[in-house]
Amino acid sequence: MPRTIAIVEDEEDIRANYTELFRRQGYRVDGYASRREALAGFSSRLPDLAILDIGLGEEFDGGFELCRELRSLSPMLPIIFLSARDSDIDMVSGLRLGADDYLTKDISLPHLSARVAALFRRVDAMRGGMQENQLQQGELALDMDRLSARWKDQDVELTVTELWMLHALALHPGHVKSREQLMQAANIVVEAATITSHIRRMRGRFLELDPAFEQIESVYGIGYRWKESGQG
Repeated sequence: MPRTIAIVEDEEDIRANYTELFRRQGYRVDGYASRREALAGFSSRLPDLAILDIGLGEEFDGGFELCRELRSLSPMLPIIFLSARDSDIDMVSGLRLGADDYLTKDISLPHLSARVAALFRRVDAMRGGMQENQLQQGELALDMDRLSARWKDQDVELTVTELWMLHALALHPGHVKSREQLMQAANIVVEAATITSHIRRMRGRFLELDPAFEQIESVYGIGYRWKESGQG
């Protein structure tokens, strides 16, 4: 059964263009012009991946709100923002809300297709075939088959991208991972600020469960590491 991509875009011509692109690649595509229309469609069945514009009709930040609502329905649903808005504030806001990627509409269609395919490859790799499918590091438990992370027996709601980054850090405690290595682990090519935003959101998710959480350390000028057990 083909995977379903949802495109939430208020401009009909742009929506039709992206719809045609992905249908030619064998995906099933559902197009929506507004946040409410999309939520109505998602109530019966969630897509396998969602591509969201930020401004949706009269809702200036409708895509942000939709991302928040989608994340409450599915922490692991791959979400990409595709917007004409290219400010750092918008990008950081989108990633903090749980998007896996943030692209601007000047991206080429082949590049957009590649980013979508990369996200699907990550989901497939998690569900089978990767090494260390189940990883235990102290209070952290990762199950890549079930796409889940637990800290002190509590579920940590992470995106696909964040789960890949966390796995890369926790697999070798104490080893510093550069931003470039984290990009490779998550199979994305983004600016350093995007990696930083993902790390901050990931830390925030752990801190919501455990205010004393300090396992993800920043190493100034280099990258990040997962603190070894017993390390002060």
